[in-house]
Amino acid sequence: MAMMLPRAMMIELTEMLILGEINVTFMGLSILIIFFLMWKLEFLATILNIKAFNPEVPAKLRDLWTDEAYEKARAYSTTSARFSIVESTFSLFIVLAFWTLGGFGWLDQWTRSVLPDSPIAIGLLFLGVLFAAQHLISQPMAIYDTFVIEEKFGFNQTTPKLYIIDQLKGLLLAAIIGLPLMAAVLWIFQNVPQAWLWAWACVSAFQLLMMWLAPAVILPLFNKFEPMPEGELRTAIEAMAKRCNFPIVGLFVMDGSKRSTKANAFFTGLGKTKKIALFDTLIAKHSTAELVAILAHEIGHFRCKHIPQRLVASMVQSAVIFFLIGLATDPQGTFARMLFDAFGVKTISPHVGLVLFGLLFSPVSRLLGIFSNKWSRRHEFEADAYAAKHTGSPAPLIAALKKLTTDNLSHPTPHSLRIVLDYSHPPLSQRLAALEKLG
Repeated sequence: MAMMLPRAMMIELTEMLILGEINVTFMGLSILIIFFLMWKLEFLATILNIKAFNPEVPAKLRDLWTDEAYEKARAYSTTSARFSIVESTFSLFIVLAFWTLGGFGWLDQWTRSVLPDSPIAIGLLFLGVLFAAQHLISQPMAIYDTFVIEEKFGFNQTTPKLYIIDQLKGLLLAAIIGLPLMAAVLWIFQNVPQAWLWAWACVSAFQLLMMWLAPAVILPLFNKFEPMPEGELRTAIEAMAKRCNFPIVGLFVMDGSKRSTKANAFFTGLGKTKKIALFDTLIAKHSTAELVAILAHEIGHFRCKHIPQRLVASMVQSAVIFFLIGLATDPQGTFARMLFDAFGVKTISPHVGLVLFGLLFSPVSRLLGIFSNKWSRRHEFEADAYAAKHTGSPAPLIAALKKLTTDNLSHPTPHSLRIVLDYSHPPLSQRLAALEKLG
């Protein structure tokens, strides 16, 4: 039934396009075609990825994966993939339904009638309504994913109460942090020459601030961070960090198990002081040697200068995006006029331009992600090699990667198209092959 849904939705979308209020312009038709092509690409990649899950356990994983566990991983991958098809189709349906029924133009006119003399307030109301609507519409899908799919396969640890609290905290943070930032961006675009440059500088400064602020203020609102107790693991991590000349000001254990059984670890901090946080689920499932290898991999990203490279690339991409946003919000610009006409909006304004540009840029961003993912996969190979060198052997990292794959029911042999589109990390088979050559 889930596989029938896309076809039914496509028929309904065609009818809506015929009966809707969209101004059928060249740009409008071009955007519509691009949306459908991107959806088709995603659909194809998902189907191919389902078929690429080999029915037999790969030889390299037989030491960790039983036939029963492997079949569970296959079922989880298939279920998640099919759900992603339904989810992406539903999202496309909502966007195109709102567009074809003249929703963008109507909402802009309504916000102007409510707050006729306050451009910034109009913009915040417009964006706030869209954000709230998108959040509410996406909740049934998110709830199903968490409490049905993740629950069925033994991952979910989130209670309904915790889920609601997380949602309320997230909305409150979005209001406290997001509204002032958006107000500043709207004010810049309405009042400052070369607005795109100043808006980019404002947002970039905010992002750097959040990189410093989030670990100390925001993350503790959702999880507890306990200092790692003295013992074998702490001693081994500190010794490894010293060998790598990696400054650590804190080692913490995070209670990731209260939401999921999946495991992870991450670094926080800027400059010469770094903090390491390990999920309690990661510690429970891995040996000391494996945990040290995982952290050596993360240190490898810093020592190979991957973090500053990605930060610079992100800042450059952000500057290009804001330049294009400037074109999409220029009241005198031809491009802006064509874009607003395509979506049925009469008055060119920064708040509507941000949303329309976001929709227009989404397919472009998806394609640009192909190059950034390829770059990221190369970085992962380099960090793996660094870990193997500084732990003295690739064996601990190989064991850790196998466990992470099996414990998380990950796809061991993903299709090449899915890898190209989405994988920021190389598939397990490629990482194992590269590490074994280092042995």
